[in-house]
Amino acid sequence: MSPEKQREIASKGGRAAHEKGTAHEWTADEARSAGRKGGQVSRGGRGRLIVPTPETAVPPSAPAVETVPPPPDHVE
Repeated sequence: MSPEKQREIASKGGRAAHEKGTAHEWTADEARSAGRKGGQVSRGGRGRLIVPTPETAVPPSAPAVETVPPPPDHVE
């Protein structure tokens, strides 16, 4: 599938989720936290790329989120 077609489908899904009221909207705190995490991972906050090694890798602080199947009346 072409990138244009993928973008079109994703855009429709995003619009539908917003209209339905089920789309996630970032709060200022969530956005700030995500930006901080991304900056620390990519540059360590000092403008240089840090490539994690087994010695410097930090274990995840929380277990992975388990996915829940959609309710029985969910239509895809």
